[in-house]
Amino acid sequence: MLQKFYSKNNDPYAIQHVADILNEGGIIIYPTDTMYAIGCHALKERPIERICKLKNIDPRKHNLSIICYDLSNISEYARVDNTTFKLMKRNLPGPFTFILNADSRLPKIFRNRKEVGIRVPDNNIIREICKALDAPILTTTLPLRPGEDIEYITDPELIDEKFGEEVDLVIDGGPGGIEPSTVINCCEGDPEIVRQGKGILQE
Repeated sequence: MLQKFYSKNNDPYAIQHVADILNEGGIIIYPTDTMYAIGCHALKERPIERICKLKNIDPRKHNLSIICYDLSNISEYARVDNTTFKLMKRNLPGPFTFILNADSRLPKIFRNRKEVGIRVPDNNIIREICKALDAPILTTTLPLRPGEDIEYITDPELIDEKFGEEVDLVIDGGPGGIEPSTVINCCEGDPEIVRQGKGILQE
C-alpha cells in the first residue's frame, strides 16, 4: 500500500497508524534525507529477520543501523562518550551514520556484531513516525540489483510496484536521493570516516 506524506503538517492519526504498523511487527519503506529505506521496530527481532532475508544480508557480517528521533535517549541503545556525543550533536539531524558500541537493550541480532549505526535523519516524516513509536527504527537502504533502473529505489510509485507485496506500507515522501549517508566509526579512539557520502562532517 502506498500512502502520501509531506515534509510537515501530516495528519497525526496517519503518523500514529504507521507507528501502530511498526508496533505490530510490520515493515515499512520511507524517505530519509539521503535515500529511501526499509525499516521496522528496532526492538522486535522477527521483523528485523524479515528485512535481513529481503535484502539477503547476514546480520552477523553487516552493520545494522537504527533511526532515533533525537539524541536524548541514545545511551539506552549505544555507549557514547562526551566527545562523540558533542560531535553527533553538531551534525544531527543530518545525513550521517555514527557507528557506536551497541548496548545490551538492543535485540540479540545486534549484539552478534556488538556495534550499531545511529541515524537522526533530517527528514520530518520518519522522525515524526519515530517519535510516535517512542522507540528506534531499524533502517537499511533499499536493495538495487545489478542492471536495475535507479528509479526503482527513488520513485515511490515504482518502489511500491517492486516492493509493495513484501512490506506493509510504502510512504510516498516525494522523489528520493541516490547518495548514501556519510559513515563515521566512533567505536575506538578518534572518529574515522569510513564512507564519504552526502554529509560533510562538522568536526
